[in-house]
Amino acid sequence: MKIPSITTSNPAQGLANLSGGNKAQFSDQLLEKARTDTDTALKDLESRLSGLSAPEVEARLKRDGLNEIAREKRTSPLMRLWDNVKNPLVILLIALGVLSYLTGDLRAMIVIFVMVVLGVVLRFFQELRADNAAEKLKAMVNTTATVVRDSKDTEVPLKLLVPGDIIRLNAGDMVPADMRILSAKDLFLNQAALTGESLPIEKKAAPASADVQNPLELPDICFLGSNVESGTATGVVVHTGDRTYFGSLAASIVGQRQLTSFDKGVNQFTWLMIRFIVIMVPAVFLLNGLSKHDWAQAFLFAMAVAVGLTPEMLPMIVTVNLSKGALAMARKKVIVKRLNAIQNFGAADVLCTDKTGTLTQGKIVLEKHLDVHGDESERVLQYGYMNSYFQTGLKNLMDEAILDHGHLEEDLKIKTDYRKIDEIPFDFQRRRMSVIVEDKQNQHILICKGAVEEIMRLSPRVEVGGKVLDVQPEHDAHRKQLVQGLNAQGFRVVAVAYKVIPGDNDEPHYGTQDEADMTLLGFLAFLDPPKETATEALKRLQALNVDVKILTGDNEIITTYICKQVGMPVDKILLGSQIEAMSEAELAEAASVTSIFAKLAPAQKEHIIHALQSKGHVVGFMGDGINDAPALKAADVGISVDSAVDIARESSDIILMENSLLVLEQGVLEGRRVFGNIIKYIKMAASSNFGNMFSVVGASAFLPFLPMLPIQVLTNNLLYDFSQTAIPTDTVDADWLTKPRKWTIGEIQRFILFIGPISSIFDYLTFFIMLYVFNAGSNPALFHTGWFVESLFTQTLIIHVIRTNKIPFIQSRASWPLIITSIIIVAVGAWLTVSPLADTLGFVPLPPLYWLLLAIMLPCYVILTQVVKTWFYRRFGE
Repeated sequence: MKIPSITTSNPAQGLANLSGGNKAQFSDQLLEKARTDTDTALKDLESRLSGLSAPEVEARLKRDGLNEIAREKRTSPLMRLWDNVKNPLVILLIALGVLSYLTGDLRAMIVIFVMVVLGVVLRFFQELRADNAAEKLKAMVNTTATVVRDSKDTEVPLKLLVPGDIIRLNAGDMVPADMRILSAKDLFLNQAALTGESLPIEKKAAPASADVQNPLELPDICFLGSNVESGTATGVVVHTGDRTYFGSLAASIVGQRQLTSFDKGVNQFTWLMIRFIVIMVPAVFLLNGLSKHDWAQAFLFAMAVAVGLTPEMLPMIVTVNLSKGALAMARKKVIVKRLNAIQNFGAADVLCTDKTGTLTQGKIVLEKHLDVHGDESERVLQYGYMNSYFQTGLKNLMDEAILDHGHLEEDLKIKTDYRKIDEIPFDFQRRRMSVIVEDKQNQHILICKGAVEEIMRLSPRVEVGGKVLDVQPEHDAHRKQLVQGLNAQGFRVVAVAYKVIPGDNDEPHYGTQDEADMTLLGFLAFLDPPKETATEALKRLQALNVDVKILTGDNEIITTYICKQVGMPVDKILLGSQIEAMSEAELAEAASVTSIFAKLAPAQKEHIIHALQSKGHVVGFMGDGINDAPALKAADVGISVDSAVDIARESSDIILMENSLLVLEQGVLEGRRVFGNIIKYIKMAASSNFGNMFSVVGASAFLPFLPMLPIQVLTNNLLYDFSQTAIPTDTVDADWLTKPRKWTIGEIQRFILFIGPISSIFDYLTFFIMLYVFNAGSNPALFHTGWFVESLFTQTLIIHVIRTNKIPFIQSRASWPLIITSIIIVAVGAWLTVSPLADTLGFVPLPPLYWLLLAIMLPCYVILTQVVKTWFYRRFGE
């Protein structure tokens, strides 16, 4: 039975969260079973070595439920559509569309609903596509466990296991539930997905010490989600389903996700615009109704103003930008499951990352092969390779790491120059194994590999520089110091020794007694090394002002070594045991100044994320294991890697499909580009609309007629909206991308208040020109046409000023699609005044002098806006 992905279902009676009372109760039960002898554990679970009977199994299934893990239901298409519709801005637009229909303004209704449908449908299909891609990643394999029932070994589906079942474990099996070991032989488990430790750990049947408080450190408990590296065992099931450690994690992440910084930002902006509308629209309605005494016309005009104030393109602009970013990331083999995650990626100023399998390769690699002096030695590697090559027993992770040096098979001509004579298998009493090979000189060479202290004890000689010397005590102490130094850096070290035995024609049988009087050759040091791209990826993130923090369940020794390898400072490390004693406020302060966190429980990773968020940080988290799932869900953007377990991928927003971490930099930059273009639209639309409404209120107060007809307001708004559809194609200034960007609604509001009224200055100048130069006080149509053209030209032109912090057209130029769209819109606006539609829209031809004055006003408007914008950024920051 090989390691599967776990088939999961909806939560039943289980753990609501990691800190709940039930979780503590189940942990206490595990500790209790671990500390008792095997007979007492069986008795407490009402079980026996011959297994449960069929009626007992049926009764326990009814009592405890199936052995299935909670997972999020896949969102149905209908619910996904509803989630995209129930947005304050979308609801506001729908309400305005309905009001437009009720008042007979079908053109306004059509424009509004087209914007709503485009925004909602684009987002719906992009997220659906990403979800489908993520779903294909899940290899949901149904599997079985070997269970003793009614005194017979039988294969039973995992979901039908119950507490009290007797389980047989063999190498390669996945542990199917949380179990108490009853008997074990050389049992080693890989718990990396649960703890982050990549090296296997030994499990035994002996009761645990009362000093052990962390369930994951119990030596006689096996957890669901771990797998058997080597050995065999028999155990009794203690917990199944959501009561398992794995199940408690899964149950804790099921449910509604919290709003991210992006969601909150969009909602804050929407409510800001709603507040403007609530104040301005009634004011316009009352001013025009009281001054013109035509309440019906005043209402229609107020409705047009409401539509004009509403940034109806926002849902579409946001979705198109996010979709464009998602498609750009897809080309880099990155799946974006939730569109908002793109912007959150760019806004993140802190990236927390797990270590094992994320920064590291997630597998054991032979890092060093050293002689007895600590120098690199090819001979040590060659002898180690022959030992692993010729052994016939189960090859462990270290053997596989040695055999990765496959070139040695050809270099040493193993198949032609060496012949295997015998082997002495590994056992846990001797903690070593040997192979005996014959070379071309008919010599028998015993090559022994194993625990350092055992090999050194059996080796009275050492080989140094090709010479064999007797062991000297002072040199022996130096070698022990060398090994201790490697262990302190997190290396797993084994020793290699050999013994030359004269060969004869009668092939002897070798035994453990021959593993004596050997010559120590050197040491092999193993480690889970960093990914090749890790160091460069972290450098690039730091260059983008993203603070990287390591959050790992692994110990501080290995974590420190890996962090040094990838260039991270290791002067301050915070351990899980220290975090337990901290208050939320203390943790928030400590998390802000600490870069490395080790020996963490899964809940502590989540707490650190929340602590950083409480300090105003936008936090990303990257992980791949079961223990990373709560943190992935708590983060503003959760990132899982290609090798992540199902629960990690399910909890994440972004999945990296390739091993390279360099794509992280591209993700951050893409997120900042997306946000840059979204914020351009918001600043342009809101400040322009705000300025226009100042002009409308002022004009309504002193003009004897409406400042602009409702249909003209809507036409102006439609043309201006169209000019902004090319914003997603626009470039973003390179220096703007160097810092994290997040929603600051106060800054946006301040920008609107400073930049918006500038357009009103030129609107009032236009009013003056139209009334006193062209005598339009007695010709409302001329006034309407003049203000329509000036308003459209200035709004469209100002896009190019607000889109950059630099000098427009000189230091920074818009994309060609945006430039062309702007030219088309002003051309259409000018053409409408003399087109066949002029009468329908209420336009009349404008005198030549008007166009000359407009040509003078436009550069003045650009210059004044540029001056105020430059002052604003110097005064308040970008």
